Order: sequence, then structure tokens, then C-alpha cells
Amino acid sequence: MIAKSNMRVLNDVIVKMNGGYSMAQVGIVMGSDSDMPIMSKAADILEELGISYEMTIISAHREPDVFFEYAKGAEAKGFKVIIAGAGMAAHLPGMCAAIFPMPVIGIPMHTTSLGGRDSLYSIVQMPSGIPVATVAINGGANAGLLAAKILATSDAALLDRLKAYSQSLKESVQKKDAHLQEVGYKNYNK
Repeated sequence: MIAKSNMRVLNDVIVKMNGGYSMAQVGIVMGSDSDMPIMSKAADILEELGISYEMTIISAHREPDVFFEYAKGAEAKGFKVIIAGAGMAAHLPGMCAAIFPMPVIGIPMHTTSLGGRDSLYSIVQMPSGIPVATVAINGGANAGLLAAKILATSDAALLDRLKAYSQSLKESVQKKDAHLQEVGYKNYNK
């Protein structure tokens, strides 16, 4: 695994990893800084798996010119996947998918008015020809994992890291079950 201190996201999309430099493979974009707690979970997964990324806040509604420049330039920046999070009308992921020719993963954000169902429906109900791979409401970690799995189709070393990550999840569950069997449910959380 890669320590967070070994990776820095720079404005010019060149990232330093393990003493070398490379283009960011994943663009993480959100419509508001209020989305940061969820979007940071995607970034954490990418960092853990050694995947370079750029994180940006762009409002598709408040600054459409900046958004179009971002989406149109994403391929030239070297992005292979975009993870886009949005709430309410949630147009950011769909508009990225309409412009960016490679995979877009949408994260619907929980909202106070409709609990995130508005965001979910806006992202998942895309017209034919403009797919957005959509994860659960507030599903930042799964978006990071899905991006990693997409990239691993052509990266054997990343695939090995993903397999190790899955094994660690399995071992964590087995450890919890062993503890349950040892102490019983009444003493489990004591």
C-alpha cells in the first residue's frame, strides 16, 4: 500500500508517487465543498491502492464554462476515469459522461429534502448512449474501488493490489466472527 505522504495532488495534474512523476489517472470532481467528506473516501481508496488522481470542485450550474473546460480537457490530462459526485439535480456526473469519452462513476449525495433519492435518480436515469456507473448514495469508497477495478483491467500490478485489499476485507470479517464465537454476542462490544 502507498502511504498518503508519498502522493501529492498538484494543480497541474502531475502527481508525485514513490519518487516518480505521472499523470493523474482519475479525476475526482464535486459540485460543492459540502461533498468533500464523501469524495475524500474515494480519494482515500485511490491513495491506498497507489492510483494517482486530481480532485476539483466545479459547479456545473454556477460555472458552466469552467465545467465544460474541465470535461473537454479530461482526456488530454490523462484521466482514464472520472468520479463525479453531486446532490439534488445532480447534473455533474451525467454532463461529464456526455463529454468525457471514458468511464464516469456517479456518486449521488444524500440531501436533506429527499434523502439523496433525487440525486440517485438524476444520475442513474441517463438517456441511452450516455452511461454513468452509479454507486450508492454517499458511496465514495465504492466509487474509488470501482475506478480501481476499471483501471485494473489493463494493470496487473493494480489487480494484485485489489486482490490483496479484498483479502484484507475477508480477514477482517473472519477476525470479527472469531471474536464473536469466543465471547458470544452479549460480550461482543464490551
